[in-house]
Amino acid sequence: MSRARAYLDYNATAPVRPNVAEAVARALMLPGNPSSIHAEGRAARAALEAARAEVAALVGARPEQVIFTSGGTEAANAVLSGDLRGRGLPAPTRLLHTATEHPCVAAGHRFPEAAVERLPVAGDGVIDLAALEDRLAGLADETVILSVHAANNETGAVQPLAAIVALARAQGRTLVHSDAVQAAGKIPLDMASLGLDALTLSGHKFAAPKGVGALVLADGVNLEKAFLRGGGQERRQRCGTECLPAIVGMGEAARAARAALDGEQARLSALRDRIEAGLRALAPDAVVFAAEAPRLPNTLNFSVPGLDAPAAVIALDLAGVAVSSGSACSSGKVARSATLAAMGVDADLAGGALRVSLGWNTVDADAACFLDAFERVLQPLYKRRGQAA
Repeated sequence: MSRARAYLDYNATAPVRPNVAEAVARALMLPGNPSSIHAEGRAARAALEAARAEVAALVGARPEQVIFTSGGTEAANAVLSGDLRGRGLPAPTRLLHTATEHPCVAAGHRFPEAAVERLPVAGDGVIDLAALEDRLAGLADETVILSVHAANNETGAVQPLAAIVALARAQGRTLVHSDAVQAAGKIPLDMASLGLDALTLSGHKFAAPKGVGALVLADGVNLEKAFLRGGGQERRQRCGTECLPAIVGMGEAARAARAALDGEQARLSALRDRIEAGLRALAPDAVVFAAEAPRLPNTLNFSVPGLDAPAAVIALDLAGVAVSSGSACSSGKVARSATLAAMGVDADLAGGALRVSLGWNTVDADAACFLDAFERVLQPLYKRRGQAA
């Protein structure tokens, strides 16, 4: 990738790795349908199942637990359709989710609004475990779906999934889903160890092509009704001929992410911390959101009092730096971040929130480019205050 620009918006989408693009190109040349039994079909099926194994390995699951989808939104919508069954429980009657969930959860479910409850988070964006425990205790006679993202897409705050699942098991009638879209490939995930019932993924967040994702279901957990009905593909849970090139790309991206995980965590957290230190030197009054929480190693979300985020994003873009002012799924909307609102952040401060997110192709020069450009963005703001930038 050319260094003419610094791309720092990996939480919106990660650039495809070259080896992933090559794998996709090879898969495009496979002529067979994975459901056909002739030699060409078997070759396509072998490529499909190899990708399934890689995706499963990335999240500590078995290949047969992985169902490919068009992305994280479709997968989450399916889980929260009311059709999830498992642990011998009857149909769920209530959905609980944190107040900081992605719109694919907060707006993508099919439960009546009266049956949906939003759980509070602390000022650092982490779920209030005491409030969760109290609420679950009050729902001892109901079957509940609890949906908690593994990590927030805006702030990078990581949720304590093991503790959350433990509380759900104590209640006895709760199925736990985690939107792991932002976490996969950035921090270790082990679905089996965590005890999750369902986990959802989106390939393009870890350098796969856009338009492919996965739903991972624990043993004994499935959808009572297929969310796409037809020929019986994907365990009859998501019918239709699979998009083999995208799936192969997701498998290769999962393999690469898993192989690099330990080193990339250390490298990206150091680079993020370098940017954060530079930011604080430029703007001592900057506020870093979720700074006290466990965070994704690649994510920095901050605001400077008086900064206008949309204007800053445009100015940085013109200076050759791509960042975000929040979730990419909210682009074009002028509204306060629901995540920051749930964390109790003042509306004016939230209006200046910028997200810098790093990835596999981010280098020191990108960090320097951002800090240089942001210093110039700050100059008019500090000039109005009568301060030196």
